[in-house]
Amino acid sequence: MRSADIRKTFFDYFTSRGHTRVPSSPLVPDDPTLLLANAGMNQFKPYFLGEVRPPYPRAVSVQKCARTSDIDNVGRTTRHATFFEMLGNFSFGDYFKADVIRYAWELLTEHYRLDPDKLWITVYQDDDEAIDLWRQVGVAAERIQRLGMDDNFWSMGVPGPCGPCSEICYDRGPAFGPAGGPEANGERYLEIWNLVFMQNLRGDSVGAGKGDFPIVGELPNKSIDTGLGLDRLAAILQGVDTVCETDLLAPTLATVERLAGRRFPGRNGSEEAVSFQVVTEHARSTAFLIADGVLPSNEGRGYVLRRLMRRAIRHARSIGIDRPVLVEIVASVIDNLGDAWPELRSQRELITAVVTREEETFGATLRQGTRLLDAAITRTHTSGVTQLAGETAFELHDTYGFPIELTLEAAHTAGLTVDQDRYAALLEEQRRRAKKSGKAQTATAMRRQDTYRAILAEHGRTSFVGYTDTTADTQLLVLLADGGPVAAATEGQQIEIVIGRSPFYAESGGQVGDTGTLSTSDDTTIEVTDTRYGLDGFQVLTGRILTGEARPGQAAHAVVDAPRRAAVARSHSATHVLHAMLRRSLGDHARQQGSLVAPGRLRFDFAHFAPIDPSQLHTINALVNDYLLDDPDVRIWQATRAEAEAAGATAFFGDKYGDQVRIVDIGDASRELCGGTHVGHGTQTGPVRILGESSIGAGLRRIEALTGHDALTHADHEHRLLEEVTQLLGTHTDDLITTLTKRLTALTDAERTLADNRQRELDTMAAELAGRRRNLDGGVLVSARVADLTVTELRTLAAAILHRLPTDNAAGVVLATTGDGKVQLTAAISNRLRDRGTQARELLVEAAVTIGGGAGGAGPIASAGGRKTEMLDTALAQAETALAAAINR
Repeated sequence: MRSADIRKTFFDYFTSRGHTRVPSSPLVPDDPTLLLANAGMNQFKPYFLGEVRPPYPRAVSVQKCARTSDIDNVGRTTRHATFFEMLGNFSFGDYFKADVIRYAWELLTEHYRLDPDKLWITVYQDDDEAIDLWRQVGVAAERIQRLGMDDNFWSMGVPGPCGPCSEICYDRGPAFGPAGGPEANGERYLEIWNLVFMQNLRGDSVGAGKGDFPIVGELPNKSIDTGLGLDRLAAILQGVDTVCETDLLAPTLATVERLAGRRFPGRNGSEEAVSFQVVTEHARSTAFLIADGVLPSNEGRGYVLRRLMRRAIRHARSIGIDRPVLVEIVASVIDNLGDAWPELRSQRELITAVVTREEETFGATLRQGTRLLDAAITRTHTSGVTQLAGETAFELHDTYGFPIELTLEAAHTAGLTVDQDRYAALLEEQRRRAKKSGKAQTATAMRRQDTYRAILAEHGRTSFVGYTDTTADTQLLVLLADGGPVAAATEGQQIEIVIGRSPFYAESGGQVGDTGTLSTSDDTTIEVTDTRYGLDGFQVLTGRILTGEARPGQAAHAVVDAPRRAAVARSHSATHVLHAMLRRSLGDHARQQGSLVAPGRLRFDFAHFAPIDPSQLHTINALVNDYLLDDPDVRIWQATRAEAEAAGATAFFGDKYGDQVRIVDIGDASRELCGGTHVGHGTQTGPVRILGESSIGAGLRRIEALTGHDALTHADHEHRLLEEVTQLLGTHTDDLITTLTKRLTALTDAERTLADNRQRELDTMAAELAGRRRNLDGGVLVSARVADLTVTELRTLAAAILHRLPTDNAAGVVLATTGDGKVQLTAAISNRLRDRGTQARELLVEAAVTIGGGAGGAGPIASAGGRKTEMLDTALAQAETALAAAINR
């Protein structure tokens, strides 16, 4: 059974039993506690927690998941992957254990036709009810095993919904390991489906329990969350040993084989087999992460992607693929899975550009790391030891991204070992710090979320009226300070406020939150400085008490800062038109990757592979303004998500949409799903002035622009500057460029003349000082104090003197000068001295300490600086003594 048929069978089975088919959420979750979507239930978390009433009692989905906790197991087991598709059925307070167990058994044995005698079951250690239910559907008692919390109690790894679970495993036979059931061997008894009885809640305090997040209560309703791994079921139904040999990855594995010029050796446990599988599997993860908006960086999700890509490149090299490889391999992923996941095809250009750039960057990293490693190996040999320091290996890995495996290989070739214990200790210390920081941030976020949930449960969602009104009569429901409710807040106090009816727009979709005021009948005034969502549909205002005392329960009048709102609306409409003109000018790949919509200004991030030529940027700016000047209508309408997409509306990965969506049309150029505020007609946007564009990552560009009054103010400012420059040059605006070019040319000529004169002075000085050289047994030196030289001139003079000294023996120069309250010393040495192992910097170390500074520089010239001007002569003498000793050595 092919993977497409496995998906279809799963959907058909559950939709025929009253489940609503729900599309996968993006890999970038709408959840501050998660880095990446790691389970099918992530998008349903508000339903399980009771924050939001589910629009359906039952759901079925195929969810894209990423779990980097399994990265080191990829290729070393037959079953682990960093990306996989999770087939899931869900019940939100509807059916529970009995039905989900019956459904799972029936689907596996009757529709996928798995041999019932090869299916084993694990249950949570004290879940007698689950055991009885499994026995009722026909599972023999000897194929049911009880396991503890680490194996059969599921959670997301962070605070949130959780519960005991029951796993269904398939016995693949003795070729995969010894008998004994799932508790004995996870390779032989392959877990394929996990049924989670979602009934508990993990809290945010550190304590007993899996993941340091203890169970703190029960969920509002007992629910069901299941996850069936498509990779694993496909491997069983297609009769292959590893997930890389299923039809999900086999075409990609074949591409790797072709590029490597050899066949995948199969499940033989060799490092070669591991590398084939790592390259294949990580290429799939790379394609999906980029398609969902993740870009390489050194932190967060971007770091996960970068690590996967660089790991794939390194393993490709280990099987003989020495040229750029990822573009071709990732292309096979797109070709194979693009029908099931259309975003792969629509984002092909972006994926290709990002992968190309990252592979080029990593090549440069490897070249730099190799140079640094070679230098470290040389120093290690020179010092007479046979082990490369763990600190060196860690610095190469942590600072320069150089893989430890390459460090080990190079050290071995050079006859050295690496202090791997010290390296591991430094790595673990770094991970411990990161984990501690992450836990603290997660705990703070969860405490805040718990507070918001309690308020939501008591008062319900915010009634937003801001699309039609900028004022509203409302009530102060809750005041929050330091994360918790307070009974009152007084003048000057910073607080968070929850109100029942709100005209304030909460920050979302790139648009900043509204500001304004709240006034009560007893003369309390609150300045609202920001509006955001605490939970879905639940607003939290940030504010400061200007006068009086605020208390929960007070009636209030809310007023939005209308001019600011209007300026934001101008920017938002301008952003939509800019997006349309970028795609029209650069291609459909130039899709929005992020934005900031603020009063009078905007920032727009989009996919593109090269800088935009200034003339083309000017043309795009003109297209935006010309279109807006035609005064297109701005039409806002609502439809189902399917209807909107069928009508050509643009949606963005990472943005959250419900079943009913809001669509914004601006003439015939732009149609986007959008919840923001907009102008009524194009001309109301006013002028748009693009300030510039820049790179913010591989394959990602950023445009910044001004709109409306701010664009006009900026243009006026530039005009005034132009007038001032014109007056300074004594010319007319039309002649400004010609006049300025002449002045700059004259200035350049004058600077060149001065530089030539100065060089002649330095040459004369060099000849004079070289003639005053001091002859030693081993060579010659020049030591002198000179006046009124810059640091650059001092180095130039030292090099010129050295050039005039005899080359048949060792030679060196030390010079000193003062200026601006500082002492500067320079040392220059001949090649003969360098061949003996002398470094110019070594000659200045003692002198640098004397003048209260430090020495630096590599190669034949070094410098030192300090502020103890009174110690100049002493320091110069010390440097001269060090140079003489080096020459006579």
